Amino acid sequence: MSHYRSLSDDFYLNMNLNTEMDLPQTRETVLHYFEQIQKHFPAMRNFYGRERGEFVLEEDKEQGSYRWMTIEPRRICSGQVNPETLAEALQQHETALELAPYALSISPLDCESLNVMFGFDFTYRGNHNELLVEALGVCPALERMADIPGATVLGIEPSLQLALDEDCRIQCRLSIETRSSAYHVRTGDFPEEQLSVYFTTRRYGSLDPGETYVTAMKRLAELCIELVDNYVIESVLRPLQHVISTK
Repeated sequence: MSHYRSLSDDFYLNMNLNTEMDLPQTRETVLHYFEQIQKHFPAMRNFYGRERGEFVLEEDKEQGSYRWMTIEPRRICSGQVNPETLAEALQQHETALELAPYALSISPLDCESLNVMFGFDFTYRGNHNELLVEALGVCPALERMADIPGATVLGIEPSLQLALDEDCRIQCRLSIETRSSAYHVRTGDFPEEQLSVYFTTRRYGSLDPGETYVTAMKRLAELCIELVDNYVIESVLRPLQHVISTK
């Protein structure tokens, strides 16, 4: 089992390919693409459409571990929730990207951005924002504000985005999303919600000569693993896990 699954209540590994031009959305094209995906992953048998031209193929969600994929007007998304191994999830993303140039006529030029994201959800009944302050602290310049007598933290969602090359084409972003509102604080009624930590590696622009979407995605995934392992687990995920366990 992937060690990432032990760090939070739910772990997921997603891939997004954003295109410059609209993707084909005819009935035959969409169904053919998803039929090819289903040949590799037969349990993906739930197909439906949403508003704004979004089509979804996914597995049953009852087991807590499942695959999903979407085609949107200018985006292909692929994800797996609670994969047994990283290789299992990455295989799905590779298949999606291998088929896309042929089934959806996506050229190496037609890349606005390519993303790989690791997501970690922590289920917690209480004020997510106060939990974050306790687990991670706040910017030193704002520490005194957090200590104002009688004040309750209503909003804190740390985010940091970095460029990893001189051209700013390769970037990474750490962001945290809370789901506690002023209403919850006012009433003292906090539902059991998920606090989410997202870590994304992203590259912008058309592919380089000799590069494929699969090789580009693999490099982003390797970068994501390296940065999460070295900079996120002990500084962000472990402190959140520890504080939640003491509540």
